[in-house]
Amino acid sequence: METKKITKVVIAGGGTAGWITAALLNKVLGKVLDITLIESAEIGTVGVGEASIPPILHLNGALGISEKEFIKATGATIKLGIEFENWRSQDHSYMHAFGEIGKDFPFCEFYHFWLKANQTQNAPDFWDFSLNYQAAKAHKFAHLKHIPNTQLAGLHYAYHFDATRYGEFLKELAQSRGVKRIEGKIESVNQCHQSGHVRSLLLKNGEQIDGDLFIDCTGLRALLIEQTLNTGFEDWSHWLPCDSAIAVQSESASDAIPYTRSIARDSGWQWQIPLQHRVGNGLVYSSRFLSDEAAKQQLLDNLPAKPLTEPRVIKFKTGRRLKQWHKNVVSVGLSSGFLEPLESTSIHLIQSAAIRLIKFFPHQGIKQSLVDEFNQQSKTEFERIRDFIILHYKLTERDDSAFWRFCKGMDIPCSLRKKIELFKTSGKLIREDDELFAEIAWQQVMIGQGLIAEDHHPLTDALSYEQLNELFSNLKTLINSTVEQLPTHNQFLEKVQN
Repeated sequence: METKKITKVVIAGGGTAGWITAALLNKVLGKVLDITLIESAEIGTVGVGEASIPPILHLNGALGISEKEFIKATGATIKLGIEFENWRSQDHSYMHAFGEIGKDFPFCEFYHFWLKANQTQNAPDFWDFSLNYQAAKAHKFAHLKHIPNTQLAGLHYAYHFDATRYGEFLKELAQSRGVKRIEGKIESVNQCHQSGHVRSLLLKNGEQIDGDLFIDCTGLRALLIEQTLNTGFEDWSHWLPCDSAIAVQSESASDAIPYTRSIARDSGWQWQIPLQHRVGNGLVYSSRFLSDEAAKQQLLDNLPAKPLTEPRVIKFKTGRRLKQWHKNVVSVGLSSGFLEPLESTSIHLIQSAAIRLIKFFPHQGIKQSLVDEFNQQSKTEFERIRDFIILHYKLTERDDSAFWRFCKGMDIPCSLRKKIELFKTSGKLIREDDELFAEIAWQQVMIGQGLIAEDHHPLTDALSYEQLNELFSNLKTLINSTVEQLPTHNQFLEKVQN
């Protein structure tokens, strides 16, 4: 590998991926790196990743962005979870709520106590014990680290926000801190004949941009990592058959709710993401089962209010780049792979790739051992999220359309099959390799989709049903009284921006 010291970083492409990467690199390594970002006004961005998960709070904190300025700049609202409607069956809904549920015991999670109670006729609903769920459905929110006078976790949250505005906000931030932006369209890529490393990018206006390390943020085009380096792609469409999306913005029909809606349709699913100034809408579907024209009409027929933009079709292939880092090119964002936005992981994958690059940043040249470990971690992260998304489709009880019959009967990765079997037989879930989604997330989707474990932990038998009922009653009272005292979501948004 090359031993030349890395000092010049060139980011190809702007958008959310480019500017998150630029801002983070600059914040941590800005004193020792020369960072240049190239973007063209001629090339649009996908820009539909408007829902996030809680780690975005750490990203904004690391960049020194206050919540007040972020919410004002991006029209953001609070997100306490994702409600899944019609996924298990028609007219059934459940929520993947952030945060904790119930009260865990040493060596035994709360789920097992609920599971024991679930064997009785008057079993409570699992989400009765989720503060996030109860607050979300009551349209309430406040910063709450713990439930008052207890050690029980408070509210965990993320945001809905305008991704284009966020990109513009980060662009101004990064440039004010020293990142150089060049307006231009990349005409060609110059490589070293011997090593194949990228040496420079030639712009349409004739300008040549040299660099030591190049970051590909060119989206689905993958200009550097694939078109130039031919890295290869692992196709997952046999597990995740959706290959198209239509996005459109609409007016707000009512006050913004503090959760995302994911509504299963006959050949895919529809998202509704409420911002302060509008609602983001889209339909993710499989072109094998639904035409683009029919999908467009289905989306327009199910909007909450009048559309503000023309619907636009986005074609994609689910899967990942075989190497996220190859030679002296690192792919970040859609150039590294695509997972549909069912669990709002797009922006998180940008964030984690940028953080991983900082942790593995080459100093005295690029070493293969560094690249290999980076790629292994990226692969594992993608696969774990992939399995979580497949879970929603596989566990459906729907057989009312060809799409859902396909999903119900399809083969699944061995890693997911083992996870389902372990949970089904014992109620046990193992969080592997520091994967993104914790046990409580998997529990909610499995229960929500109708998979109830056949056995519970023996520790739960230490409590009688009377003691269990008392535990449940106390928890419900505590959660309900806490929610009652919270301000509304709108009151919070008004206060935080003043």
